[in-house]
Amino acid sequence: MRIFTCDEVGQAEREAAARPGMSSPVLLQRAGMAVAQFCLAHFKLKSVCVVCGHGENGGRGLAAGEALRGLAEEVSIIILAKDETQLNPYAAAMLAHLGISPIWLGDEAGFELDAVRQALKADLIVDAIAGCGFQPPLQVIGRKAVEAINDAFGTVVSVDLPSGVDADKLPARANGDMVFAHGIITFVAPKPAHIFGELTSGPIAVSELGVQPVLVPNQIALSVVTGQEVGIAFPPRPADANKGQFGHVLVIAGSLGKAGAASLAGIAALVAGAGLVTVACPRSIQATVAGFAPELMTEGLPETGEGTIALAAGAKVDALLIGKDVVVLGPGLSTRKETAEFVRRLVARCPLPLVLDADGLNAFAGQYSELSPRGDAALFRVLTPHPGEAARLLDLPIREIQADRVQIAQRLSRDTGSCVALKGSRTVVAGLSRETWINMSGNPALAKSGSGDVLSGIIAAALARHAATTAMKEAAPPVSAHTRTAHQELSDSERLRIYQEQQLKQSSAQLSAFLADLRVAGAVHLHGLAADFARDHLHENTVLAMDLLEHLSEAFHECELQRDHELFYLQR
Repeated sequence: MRIFTCDEVGQAEREAAARPGMSSPVLLQRAGMAVAQFCLAHFKLKSVCVVCGHGENGGRGLAAGEALRGLAEEVSIIILAKDETQLNPYAAAMLAHLGISPIWLGDEAGFELDAVRQALKADLIVDAIAGCGFQPPLQVIGRKAVEAINDAFGTVVSVDLPSGVDADKLPARANGDMVFAHGIITFVAPKPAHIFGELTSGPIAVSELGVQPVLVPNQIALSVVTGQEVGIAFPPRPADANKGQFGHVLVIAGSLGKAGAASLAGIAALVAGAGLVTVACPRSIQATVAGFAPELMTEGLPETGEGTIALAAGAKVDALLIGKDVVVLGPGLSTRKETAEFVRRLVARCPLPLVLDADGLNAFAGQYSELSPRGDAALFRVLTPHPGEAARLLDLPIREIQADRVQIAQRLSRDTGSCVALKGSRTVVAGLSRETWINMSGNPALAKSGSGDVLSGIIAAALARHAATTAMKEAAPPVSAHTRTAHQELSDSERLRIYQEQQLKQSSAQLSAFLADLRVAGAVHLHGLAADFARDHLHENTVLAMDLLEHLSEAFHECELQRDHELFYLQR
């Protein structure tokens, strides 16, 4: 889902309103229904107070009040205006359909009225004072309304944005000049403040309102991952499905003492939907890995005296690559010199889509240039560094990695010709297609060993079921020598046909890259969502990597519900 500025959202809404069956009042009504749906899903609705500004966001608040009237026992509406003559035309139109007599407040003295004080004692307060397009500072009555909402004891839901926040300006952090919201619902698309600000610790959801902003330029050139992308990465399984349709993942991982890493990656791939998984590991730990899950197939590899994969394992691995769809390389391998050399040689020649994680990445510390695509290596690779691994690859301090995570992820992607998932709070996925996603699911419970191994398995499962589209080639093959020689003799129509075929191949390759990148982003979101459910059921201190696998089914169900309800969560 693309991140839009306020101007871009406005353009998208105007384009939508011009379509048959759509209009600005229709969009306001849909927004009101979305607010009611969001509130019903998360908060108590015994009594509700909606505080509306005089602009378009106030119109959404009025629509929400009308929608909530049938759900809550008591709904009151406060409008920060003397009368309807001060309202935006769309807000005035919504007022005509309102089945509730509003409380009009023309100045800040009105907050001392008994009716206003009583209304603000509601269980749920809906903040619809100022939304997208607002630029600080608030007017006097707006500041007084924000103060009153923050002093109230009810749960607060902000419509579009917490009032007092400039959607396009960063940093946006909770302060005394803005509403402290327990949840936020916005419309059409998320804005920069939703992604990069610190506006709430509660849920943030987006309702697209049926708007399809295809003609709107994405000035920020960033997207955010939601259940929408998960649905594309993991579509429903057909009724006549067989395991061969979901790919065969080869996990090359583990060392003496680190059999768990290999097992977690393999089990995660299976739980996320891969049809078959083979774990290739040092012979001395093969039985241990096999013991974690009977569904895993295992292969023992030649090993060093320290129990790590030996350089001599290359020939057997080459044979194992046959019939596989995706390779996961790295979890628990160790950084032994011989094993690192094995990793670099395999990466240089691997003909399959590759997920490179953990010690697979560490093998290239000081050898960063070797990550550049070469020879017959598959063009689609995924690197999943945490900040420490990224720092080792780029020979930079971790603080520089964290200072501009988007730029660092994009740099790694450009340098290596790979899709890069730079892990951490708000994981950044920088794609081979030059698209970049920000992921907001996940929590500090993921700061524990094994979490990254689970992620690599989930990514592999997403890629394996689409292996045919991720084995990408160069965009367009060169025109043959014969064609070049005779090109001058071709007719205009034949030259046009050749040109169109080449453009089609280039477009097809770009689309394949985009879809593969998007599947990685979807897998990252699903992984974080599983961690959110695990934290909610347990505690962020007690969550183990295996708990992520236990809660992956809840994450899948959540994404399906989001798509069914057309309400997509940035964070929950």
